[in-house]
Amino acid sequence: MLAVAASLACAPLLAPSYAAAADNPAADKQAFIADLIGKMTLDEKIGQLRLISIGPEMPQPQLIKEIAAGRVGGTFNSVTRADNRPLQEAAANQSRLKIPIFFAYDVVHGHRTVFPISLALASSWDMGVVEKAARISAVEAAADGLDATFAPMVDISRDPRWGRTSEGFGEDPYLVSQCARASVKGFQGSSPANADSVMAFVKHFALYGAVEGGRDYNTVDMSMQRMYQDYLPPYRAALDAGAGGVMIALNSINGQPATSNKWLLRDLLRKEWGFRGVTVSDHGAIDELLRHGVAGNGREAAKLAIEAGVDMSMADSRYLEQLPTLVKSGTVPVKLIDDAVREVLGAKYDMGLFADPFRRIGTKADDPLDVDAESRLHRADAREAARKSMVLLENRNQTLPLEKSGTVAVIGPLADAKIDIMGSWSAAGKARQSVTLLQGMRDAVAGKGEVVYARGANVTDDERVVGYLNFLNWDNPEVVQDKRSPGEMIDEAVRVARKADAIVVAVGETRGMSHEASSRTSLSLPGSQLALLKALKTTGKPLVVVLMNGRPLTVNWEKDNADAMLETWYTGTEGGHAIADVLFGDENPSGKLPLSFPRSIGQIPTYYNQLRIGRPFTPGKAPNYTSQYFEEDSGPLYPFGYGLSYTTFSVSDIRLSAPKLARNGKIMASVTVKNTGERSGETVVQLYVQDVTASVVRPVKELKDFRKVMLAPGESRVIDFPVSEDTLKFYNARLEYVAEPGDFNVQIGLDSASVREARFTLE
Repeated sequence: MLAVAASLACAPLLAPSYAAAADNPAADKQAFIADLIGKMTLDEKIGQLRLISIGPEMPQPQLIKEIAAGRVGGTFNSVTRADNRPLQEAAANQSRLKIPIFFAYDVVHGHRTVFPISLALASSWDMGVVEKAARISAVEAAADGLDATFAPMVDISRDPRWGRTSEGFGEDPYLVSQCARASVKGFQGSSPANADSVMAFVKHFALYGAVEGGRDYNTVDMSMQRMYQDYLPPYRAALDAGAGGVMIALNSINGQPATSNKWLLRDLLRKEWGFRGVTVSDHGAIDELLRHGVAGNGREAAKLAIEAGVDMSMADSRYLEQLPTLVKSGTVPVKLIDDAVREVLGAKYDMGLFADPFRRIGTKADDPLDVDAESRLHRADAREAARKSMVLLENRNQTLPLEKSGTVAVIGPLADAKIDIMGSWSAAGKARQSVTLLQGMRDAVAGKGEVVYARGANVTDDERVVGYLNFLNWDNPEVVQDKRSPGEMIDEAVRVARKADAIVVAVGETRGMSHEASSRTSLSLPGSQLALLKALKTTGKPLVVVLMNGRPLTVNWEKDNADAMLETWYTGTEGGHAIADVLFGDENPSGKLPLSFPRSIGQIPTYYNQLRIGRPFTPGKAPNYTSQYFEEDSGPLYPFGYGLSYTTFSVSDIRLSAPKLARNGKIMASVTVKNTGERSGETVVQLYVQDVTASVVRPVKELKDFRKVMLAPGESRVIDFPVSEDTLKFYNARLEYVAEPGDFNVQIGLDSASVREARFTLE
């Protein structure tokens, strides 16, 4: 781990009252902040509500002037100590009250070291992996002078057309909530004031993953009951874990943009949940209230946002321009400004910045000689996280693991894609430090076997798509097309494949295809890649498909024709080594899907915990006049919680400690899990509950608990799941959180579709 020392040399820059209050554990935080607010002018207060990005929007010289004038509360997108130090010096040395600023960045799944994307981390079903990725990310970010991260992203996503599916933890409230807690704990450590911790700003509040049609920034229309039951729990979990900040969503909710939604930000977040941290708008969201059509001009937009409870305005000027006159005219009470400033200052206090504004920046003498130095990376940890995050979807005739002594053809447009393997929002990660699949395979067989390579195809032959993906990077495009014809590339790939004992082909999406504003109308592989797969199939060689993507894809042909298929998502800095570890059997895959894979776009949404209906489709029975699509099989292509191993496991019938559950009591649901194969392996034992009869329609099943267990060949273990009244609670029609008496089915299995079942009664 990187040591991040506080800078004692900078202490003289602090006003004495700041240091005394912040360094004294018994100091009254609120009294300290109230005293500071009492010394501030209106302009200085409003200045604290501005969150500014360094760069084209505001070059550093101008930003330094704004900070010195007390017109900036925090910045984002500057990610080195050398860049941040002059900005903090402007606050500490030149501003009237010497209030420190904070530095934030989108550290979502790694900072210098890029870990697997959040969706992949969720696939590990291992909260130790999730927490450790966040902890190391925080250590690296803090070492670069950052105080906060806009993460974790905990939006429930049930429409994989949404490009930001890749940033979240999947479709299930329970699993996403567990990941949210682990992430916040990792980012903030024992305290966000620690020099090696950063404050977590959970996002995007709220319901951003439920945008209509999977189109980014779109509307959300949802019942209160569904909100409380399915979509709000992960945000609450992150806040209960101590997240100090909240980033507000860009979407509207039932006709009201989140940025101007008093019910969301004041009634729910502040009053009902008791949140006492800071809220920030998303990028330019206050200005966007005009385009939403709820504000007629900038004055109205600023008024709506501050009244709703938006503490900090990110990357727009509406607060600076409009709040002074709104307050002086009496239109906006100064108390609203004071309330927002109190939260901003409180966050800085909790970050430890009043004790030492250079806590994470240090002195110039401490700056790394090379911020991108190899020694600053945590490769072993990234590799281990990636190994745990992959999901084995198919493995016919034990095609995997491969032999290192043979010849392997590594083919595909993503086989040697350094930038794509990092995934979206890869923070300060450098593509040149990424290990591609091709490199990983070559390293694995060095001195034992041979790897031959061909690109085989471009990711897509659609120039319109390529233009879109490169729109913001014309000078340094991420998607570089091979100028050969598709036929030439496929012919080369087939020739190379015929020389090999097995084919490993890397297909999927560029990282830009699973990103913000990258919603898709199709989830199938682009035609260029499918044509490549079909040509390789004709060689008769074992075909191993390695998927690289940030969302579920419709891989029907691939499922039917691949000899093995491994879902790797985007595996990060050490991705190529980790994938090779799995393909050659150095790691037995143990990942499970955190969301369902649909058979087609027409099946969306395909999430597993849908509400029960009066005419359900039942496999094996006549489908007529049931809820199904008659052109194809019903149900997902791969269900939630699914994932294979190189060994096999059995699950016994469920044993209940009692047939009835008393209020305030608990029963134990137990199964015996056995490794029935020939090698050690991990699996995830999953507990689901179905409410048989309730006052409102309830889901067909809901994940309530899980255990990840390692077993040696032939080893058995009893897994006990406690079930209490709290396990059975839900929000009824009056939004009361209750457990109603009656029968419940408890289901335990290795995925959501294949379960054992027993019944008990809540008295």
